[in-house]
Amino acid sequence: MSLLYACLFLPNGIHLPYFPLWLEYHRFTPSEIASIIAIPYFVRIFAGPVVSAWADRARDRVPVLLACAILSLAACAGYLLPATYLVVLAVSIVLAIAWAPQTPLSDSIALSGVRRYGVNYASMRVWGSISFLIINIVGGYILAAAGAGVVPLLMLAGFVTIVAATFIVPRLGKPRLAAPTPAQTIPQASFALRQPYFVLIIAAWALAQSSHAFAYAFSSIYWKTLGIDDGTIGLFWAFSVLAEVIMFFLCDRLFPRARPGVLLAVGTGLGVLRWILFPLIWPAGLGVAGFYAVQGMHAFSFSLAFLGGQKMFSETVPEERMGAAQGVAFFLIMGTLALFTLASGPLYEAFGVDGFYAMALVSGIGAILALRALAYPQSARSGG
Repeated sequence: MSLLYACLFLPNGIHLPYFPLWLEYHRFTPSEIASIIAIPYFVRIFAGPVVSAWADRARDRVPVLLACAILSLAACAGYLLPATYLVVLAVSIVLAIAWAPQTPLSDSIALSGVRRYGVNYASMRVWGSISFLIINIVGGYILAAAGAGVVPLLMLAGFVTIVAATFIVPRLGKPRLAAPTPAQTIPQASFALRQPYFVLIIAAWALAQSSHAFAYAFSSIYWKTLGIDDGTIGLFWAFSVLAEVIMFFLCDRLFPRARPGVLLAVGTGLGVLRWILFPLIWPAGLGVAGFYAVQGMHAFSFSLAFLGGQKMFSETVPEERMGAAQGVAFFLIMGTLALFTLASGPLYEAFGVDGFYAMALVSGIGAILALRALAYPQSARSGG
């Protein structure tokens, strides 16, 4: 499972930082780049839960995972076709359908191992973060030597490793408790939407994550316009992942008794600072060191906000309603991220790097909602 997690994050470690550079290499406009990145997010909202729920009802989940990996490999090969807007968009949609279920399926298998054999989930999952960080760096230097045109080939290589790793994934049969289908969770989810505290925290969490949309789509492109080489861009991304992992390890020590709203408020508040500083780094003459500093703030704008949302689930949502509540959160967060990614294209066309100021506003609204959630007494946060 550790090997599988390491392989799972290889294509994503290329796609997130470098796929926008490949799109720009083929002279797509910012609006086209944003739509090619955003529309698959909408697809993932439905594809991941549907396929995962279906796999839980199969005789074993591994053949479903293998089928998804093979389909991802085949779909990714479509990027080698003539790179017109419609072709790339269609390939990205098909790829999203096959790619989206792979991480939740892997988590499902890993957690079955945790329950049945007492293995440690974190010790397996951490290899995904490690491989993501390494491929950020290695991919940057490969692009520096070979150019952005190699991005689909690097992604294909990543999907090949997933297919290979899937053959050694343990076959554990059906889970003892199958995940509910989306049709089953929708009626169960209404309780969450009747809880103001839950809604405020999830809304703040969604805005915190979505404030990164502009950076995901256009930060690499912006750095290239400054003449920063691909290897350094890879190091920027790797540094943000390193900061993220460090916060995951240190959060309990730094904020031992902090409420979820406090974690979200601190994370989104520093997110405001991060996005305000980003456009000022280069004009202020702070250079590469300045960008490392703002990338290091990912520990707060992403990780701390993420942990605040997760803490709310563990403290307030009854176990029997966890699936439904997480379904609501996943839909709202992914939907909001997709919408802001879609808006990032026109924003970059109109304002360039100054579009980060809009992300500061988004993060600021998240901070206000998180602080508002703190006004609710403990009884209102019981989950009902």
